[in-house]
Amino acid sequence: IRHWAGLGYNRRAVNLQRAARAVLEQHGGRFPRSVAELLALPGVGPYTAGAIACFAFERAAPAVDTNVERVIRRAFHPRLGRTAADTRRVWATAEALVPRAGTPAWSFNQAIMELGALVCTARVAKCGECPVRTACRTGRRAKLGVRVRG
Repeated sequence: IRHWAGLGYNRRAVNLQRAARAVLEQHGGRFPRSVAELLALPGVGPYTAGAIACFAFERAAPAVDTNVERVIRRAFHPRLGRTAADTRRVWATAEALVPRAGTPAWSFNQAIMELGALVCTARVAKCGECPVRTACRTGRRAKLGVRVRG
């Protein structure tokens, strides 16, 4: 932790150590595979639990980071605000979109993260380059000449 001090990640280091202890004590040293068990670990939130379940164990779990949230909001809920209820709706949409099988779920989560990082970016949605623009509410608006930012 002393080595991490200058990076501003002290809490993450402490939680990582606490999570490792919990895995040893509560799971016999075997890393939990379900989202519910992962969420019970110290410092593990919904994104991390979904990402671990999906990418490490090929579970059909959404991994909604900032990029994925932006893609889902633009594609399905462009008028949603930033309330807790709106965020739950984004997560529910992500849950419905994730394929039920492991490998396709892994590929889907990876693809939607990349889409948000490279095409549906925070500053400008590059709708003209987007492979899913015809199914996207924001992409259809952009096709009509509406400029999309943020």
